[in-house]
Amino acid sequence: MALPLELSYVELQNAKDIESICLEVDGQKYDLTRNQDTFSKAFHPPLTLGSALSFSISRNKPRLRRPRRSDPEIVTFSSDGILPRLRGQEFQHLWGKVSIKLVFERPTHPGFTGPSAGSTVPANIPAPASSEGLQPTTQDLIAHFRVLIVGKSGVGKSTLINRIFGVETASVAKDRPGEALIEQEFTSPQNDRLILHDSKGFEPADGGNYETVRSFIERRKNMRDIKDQLHAVWLCFQMPIPTYGERLLEDGTESFLRLRNDVLGNTPTIVVFTKHDRVDTFMRHKMRGDPEAGQRYLQEFCIQPIQHFTGDKDIAHVAVSSKPKYVQSLEELIRLTQEKVSESFTSPGNQVSPVPLAAAGAQRMLPTLKVNFSIDVGKQRYWKALGTSANFWGHTMRDCLAVIHTDIVSVWNFYDPCQYLDSKEFRDMMMHMVERVDAPVEPNLPPPRSNTLSGNAIPLVALAPVILPLNVCFTLGKWVHESYQRLQDVPKMFMAYIVDLTHVLEILFSLTARMMAKQLTRTAIKLAYKAYYHSEWMTFIHTDIRYFQCSSTARDEVLQKITSMIPSHDRVDRVSRALQGMPQSDLEKDEEWAE
Repeated sequence: MALPLELSYVELQNAKDIESICLEVDGQKYDLTRNQDTFSKAFHPPLTLGSALSFSISRNKPRLRRPRRSDPEIVTFSSDGILPRLRGQEFQHLWGKVSIKLVFERPTHPGFTGPSAGSTVPANIPAPASSEGLQPTTQDLIAHFRVLIVGKSGVGKSTLINRIFGVETASVAKDRPGEALIEQEFTSPQNDRLILHDSKGFEPADGGNYETVRSFIERRKNMRDIKDQLHAVWLCFQMPIPTYGERLLEDGTESFLRLRNDVLGNTPTIVVFTKHDRVDTFMRHKMRGDPEAGQRYLQEFCIQPIQHFTGDKDIAHVAVSSKPKYVQSLEELIRLTQEKVSESFTSPGNQVSPVPLAAAGAQRMLPTLKVNFSIDVGKQRYWKALGTSANFWGHTMRDCLAVIHTDIVSVWNFYDPCQYLDSKEFRDMMMHMVERVDAPVEPNLPPPRSNTLSGNAIPLVALAPVILPLNVCFTLGKWVHESYQRLQDVPKMFMAYIVDLTHVLEILFSLTARMMAKQLTRTAIKLAYKAYYHSEWMTFIHTDIRYFQCSSTARDEVLQKITSMIPSHDRVDRVSRALQGMPQSDLEKDEEWAE
């Protein structure tokens, strides 16, 4: 069993917009001391951390607005979430632009002084695993996705960012000329993988902005650290309607496009034609009965002019709209951006590159990207040779599953400031699900009922709390505390945990698709868990695992089996069927784990 964590120092940097911070540990509160943009506090003797600690963060009140009461923001870290991410004795986390560092003293067991001189350790006691041995693969990979969005006022940049990256109010200039500051890093605690730079485009009578954009891109392009470089540029143009006197390009834009290759170099660049719905409506009235008219219009008035000024017939482009009917256009923009980013930022061999991983994590519309990158991260280290892995030797199964859990959850990047997905309770729920692999096959589907969910429905009415399956509340088996090398059927346990967790997160992603800017709740997590637990999907997966036999040591059949079970061409249908029969619930209400 892991020894309790001893907290000796906390520090929050880059907190210039923060008024005060209070730390709470086991019911005791400690105000942090401010020094310019840093809050910190040392503890002598150190604080013994129980199940969790939390920060209560109050932001500065706007000076030019009528004062209004705003509740502090709560950031919580569980002990089980901290342990897998410790580097040495330090834990680091980025919350928006604020860097949080926790420093722990090296724990010692009371009454244990170690072997005396000349003594030997009994042969039947395995050497303890290094506390620093199981570091998440994502720990050194997860970075920010830095994107520059260029577009004149009125093209709809804010709405585009809000929809794709799941932030309630993107901190871009509200489409008013002169307010976009390209050097400023816009971030949101709702999605800390995104760093946005905004340019107001090339307005008439503002020729100076061309030079501003050009010099900014040049500086970023030449920065040594990959995290400081631009990872993508979106050039946004509202699709024009000439009969309304609208133009696609202003003079400054034409100059920029002519010099695009010189300025942007290899920076992934996408031309985004916005407000496609507006042109569609116009063409339906003008060219009734001609379904191809809209596509011809796009080609003639948008694509061809861009190709002419850039001299590039293969320039990446997409027409989008933020209206619900056009959701596939936004998904196409994400796919195209991911493709260009993956081409430009590569790592040697089969290693996962941090920039494409950050891009996939930042977007909140395409779950398939998150699934695929979860697989890539797993294949890089911990999913290989699961039956004989040297990585896990000497560690308990709980520790082994914890590091895999952390990697998968990190890739998905839910807005989870309370770290419910990293909590001990949720990890235990997933280990309970693993124990179902060898349980007798029995009907899992709940009885039909009214007021239930489908894959496309978003629950709005709280009819009843979400009750977890009964056996989830039972104590876990002893296997979770056994050493990795002492257990039989270890590969099947890993297979079940990895596949089950991925599918539960897929269902959770679908459930919360329209509320990505809202804080993740235990209600939503429980409902996703319960939906999968009672589904034919889980029954099929567990049956497949139960009868799996590894027939060859020449290749990694366990890894191949896992990667074949996770992706699914009918994912949308499976998620929808899993949600059928689930009761409507208020996903924004945060219920306790056990109701």
